[in-house]
Amino acid sequence: MAARELVVLGTASQAPTRTRNHNGYLLRWDGRGFLFDPGEGTQRQMLLAGVPSSAVHRILLSHFHGDHCLGLPGVVQRMSLDGVAHPVVAHYPASGQVFFDRLRHATPFADLAEVREEPVSGDGRLADDPAGVLEACRLSHPVESFGYRLTEPDGVRMLPDRLAGAGVAGPDVGRLQREGVLRVGERTVRLAEVSAPRPGQRFAFVMDTRMCDAVPALADRADLLVIEATFLAADEALAERYGHLTARRAARVAAQAGVRTLVLTHFSQRYADPRAFTDEAREEFDGDLVVATDLQRVPVPARAG
Repeated sequence: MAARELVVLGTASQAPTRTRNHNGYLLRWDGRGFLFDPGEGTQRQMLLAGVPSSAVHRILLSHFHGDHCLGLPGVVQRMSLDGVAHPVVAHYPASGQVFFDRLRHATPFADLAEVREEPVSGDGRLADDPAGVLEACRLSHPVESFGYRLTEPDGVRMLPDRLAGAGVAGPDVGRLQREGVLRVGERTVRLAEVSAPRPGQRFAFVMDTRMCDAVPALADRADLLVIEATFLAADEALAERYGHLTARRAARVAAQAGVRTLVLTHFSQRYADPRAFTDEAREEFDGDLVVATDLQRVPVPARAG
């Protein structure tokens, strides 16, 4: 199992199909789990994907249209049933608090899971998670909607040849990383002498929205971008009217933003052949492209360089 991967639980838009469940995306990141937009049926999709409810540490809703949130009651109730021991933080548009309350307590059950509510009221930093900094940006949709980005802090990459030359080995390597300086015999070794900068990795999640400034801002230099592509370019007028993106627009943003792996999803049921999304996106984006399917696993790409 990859330490950093996206587990695709559903890829449909307003209406599910025989092969596409409503939305659901679990980002697994070094032991942390971020569940985005659990649509109807997410609990069962998690079961099929081999993902336990205990794998989730944060739930993030972009907005309160049903295909992005109607699975929340089942997920939360399953957490109580499974006795999930750690707290789970829920992020969602603050303007939809009444809807969250209804979903959170949709039916009577033994409410044992600790769900901490942290609604989103505007752009900016949401949390300092062990996985990195979590941010939100307001999108453009008929109801208030937010996109999310996770950014790992920058770090350093240790250089074996320089470590050997400086006489640093074994537990002393970790000590040098923690303290930044190490005395080796008569010499003082500084971290910068035996390491190179290592930019933190970035993940971005952009769901229901027409084109707006937040889309490229969230996508900027993402190692993995999950973005809606509800329509094809031939139906761009519909996309604009209903607050969505086309595959071409999503791919163009990814190319301009320097995205490494692009995951297209949230496909309208009007299109029978997913190859059309691949063909259209390839006109704009020549990087790693995934036209998502249900229960697919997409690894976060290895660090560049």
